[in-house]
Amino acid sequence: MPDAIARAPRRLAFSDVDETLLSGKSLFDFLDFYFAGRHGADGARHAARTRRRIAGLVAAGSSREVGNRAYYEAWTGERLDVVTAWGAEWFARRSTVPGFYVPATRAALREHRNAGDGIVLVSGSFPAVVDPVAVGIGAHHVLCTRPAVRDGVLTGGIAGEPCIGEGKRRAVRRLVERYPDISMSDCYGYGDHRSDLPMLTEVGHPVVVGDDPELAAGLPGARVLPAAGPV
Repeated sequence: MPDAIARAPRRLAFSDVDETLLSGKSLFDFLDFYFAGRHGADGARHAARTRRRIAGLVAAGSSREVGNRAYYEAWTGERLDVVTAWGAEWFARRSTVPGFYVPATRAALREHRNAGDGIVLVSGSFPAVVDPVAVGIGAHHVLCTRPAVRDGVLTGGIAGEPCIGEGKRRAVRRLVERYPDISMSDCYGYGDHRSDLPMLTEVGHPVVVGDDPELAAGLPGARVLPAAGPV
């Protein structure tokens, strides 16, 4: 995954992934794809139990950060190299299906890249999923949740903090420190959910994708892009 820009950009464009750039939830789609494909019926049941557990946490009022940690617990014992290879296969299959991307966001990021801006994907998902997407759209950096690994095996924990909510704000700030000539007031950000608000309030040009009322209320006057349909 590329993590550098040959010529320093004049600004950065940060984008959430699930339901902002991609039309669905890559975390759960890949969960089903991997466990059913690699472990058959037992794997499919494991994925379904994980979905129910996370849905229960959310219904009980737990934060997305808590749900994110629960998600990675489901990967305990899986080999990183195998998961990474399956991530590449997942992207190769899914990205050819119409509707994989949110058209308006995909077009906006293409315009940023053509203008010489640095594209940054910011996600609670993990590299096995986000890295292939980043390569596919020509992104320059990935800021995402990193599963903890020991001897090449996923431990079920995460390294650092989930890249969600305030974690996204901190990740964005750390990256911008590497670009002393870039002002955050010149940068763009794209998100679809209120948990993206900490990231979007860091940039001078926040863009709301879709119709989350809490996100829109937190960013009065922000540009709004449709979450589906033609650009």
